[in-house]
Amino acid sequence: MSTMFKGSKIALLHRGQLIAYQRDQKPEIPYPGMWDLPGGGREEDETPSECAIRETWEEFGVRVDKNSIVWEKYYPGYMPTAPGSYFLVAHLPDGFGDVSFGHEGQQWKIISIDDFLAHPDVVNQLKVRLRHYLTENPHDALDLN
Repeated sequence: MSTMFKGSKIALLHRGQLIAYQRDQKPEIPYPGMWDLPGGGREEDETPSECAIRETWEEFGVRVDKNSIVWEKYYPGYMPTAPGSYFLVAHLPDGFGDVSFGHEGQQWKIISIDDFLAHPDVVNQLKVRLRHYLTENPHDALDLN
């Protein structure tokens, strides 16, 4: 695990679906108005999973058990000296529970993995990273827990 990273994103999977949200329409943020996954910036000395779990709770009120995380991959930053980020995948066998959408973003939805990957307004690097996971774990494209 790289100790230098800026944050984590996580795909929460349940029965071929995941939870996503539409980012605020603010020009000062990255990817305004685009569809995104839970996650965000690292706080203090958090691990990638701690960061993703905290952000998921803050953004959706969804509790993620660390043991449900099945995949974690580091992606380097775009500049050689810039810290990279982590992409994680978790299986939620009991579903998403009662979602309590936080103060960031315009709206949220539960969407099929296929629709998420085909959606023109999803942050592209998230599609690429989710495809990396699915290539290594093709049975999870269906995720029929």
